[in-house]
Amino acid sequence: MSDRPAAGLTPLSTEARLQGAPLAVEPAALRPVSVAAAIVILAGLLLASVQTYEGGTGAKLSLSLAFGTAFGIVIQRARFCFFCMFRDWYDHRDPRGIFGLLVALGVGLLGYSIVFGAWLPDASSGRLPPDAFIGPVSLALVLAGLAFGAGMAISGSCVSAHLYRLGEGSPTAPFALVGTVIGFIAGFMSWNPLYLAFISGAPVVWLPGWLGYAGTLTLAFLLLGLVAYALTLRSSGPRESASADSPWKRVLVDRWPAWLGGIAVGVLGMASYLRVAPLGVTAELSSQARLAGETLNLMPLRLDGLDTFRGCVTIIRDAALSPNGAFVIAMVLSAFAAALVAGQFRPAWPSGSQILRGLGGGVLLGWGAMIGLGCTVGTLLSGIMAGALSGWVFGAAVFVGIAVMLKIGRPLKLTV
Repeated sequence: MSDRPAAGLTPLSTEARLQGAPLAVEPAALRPVSVAAAIVILAGLLLASVQTYEGGTGAKLSLSLAFGTAFGIVIQRARFCFFCMFRDWYDHRDPRGIFGLLVALGVGLLGYSIVFGAWLPDASSGRLPPDAFIGPVSLALVLAGLAFGAGMAISGSCVSAHLYRLGEGSPTAPFALVGTVIGFIAGFMSWNPLYLAFISGAPVVWLPGWLGYAGTLTLAFLLLGLVAYALTLRSSGPRESASADSPWKRVLVDRWPAWLGGIAVGVLGMASYLRVAPLGVTAELSSQARLAGETLNLMPLRLDGLDTFRGCVTIIRDAALSPNGAFVIAMVLSAFAAALVAGQFRPAWPSGSQILRGLGGGVLLGWGAMIGLGCTVGTLLSGIMAGALSGWVFGAAVFVGIAVMLKIGRPLKLTV
């Protein structure tokens, strides 16, 4: 495949090509065929999501399709990639991506607190809110976060970003997702020893149960504010500037401001929890990996205590397609539609290094997500929004894992 950019496109850096990132585009990229294809895809998802069901799994599937469609568009347009956020600051001291994440967490914390306050007015009752991703805090969680962060640095993205980049034609994403499934199987195989050594007696800490809703919000916003202030002190990256582009180009082609993507993700997180389940992208992958492991006789006869925990790793099926599966499918297809319109669907033949990085990083992503009971969307994003201490611990470990792997991996050409 030629390195020369097509008409209306500008070339990328070597680093961006290694990640399979989309090429920058000019307004001419709004070609009629691409727009028509995107309209067909989104119309099909919309029609599927508004079908009438009599409650139960059918209603959840319908809503999951709608939420997945919205989530895919938002994270593709806003480049809501946890690894990219951190790398932009790590390499260029550009804090905009992390600010978007902080906004998402703040909006989600407020939304979850409103929902929890209606369902569970007395947070000190000892009960946990239903289905929220509140997991045990242990050394295993820290190890999971470090492994997941290292996997992000090696493969170039987190699981959710690999899924939306699959819709952009990334040459790395398919191998990273295959590696993630393999990593899940490895996680299941190592679960029982870790459970007995670290997880079985670990505390499951829901901060509102200790501090109340007001106390939890106060502490959380203080921490988010301190992070934002620290980033501002050390930032030297570009600032948002007013654009003279047409409104259509700003919406359909240009990257959305990080703060706007953060608001949208926070609102979607609250709405998804209220109507279906917390945001998460690994439950279906985990389920398929578990099934594959059982078929290949690689799984232990019993996974001690796993199904008693809340997280984005197990699915109890009562239908062929799970709500999380519908969410992920809609997310990938809507990201593909958004990329088509923006001229950012740029499939490429994978290089050997992309294949190896995808598989190797994906294994670490899958193992970390399995042991951590979810990924950066489930355990970190939805967990922190729900007031889970596990979300904060996992998040800190993830970003340490990224920084360490970038530091030691780049001289060895293990990372992008």
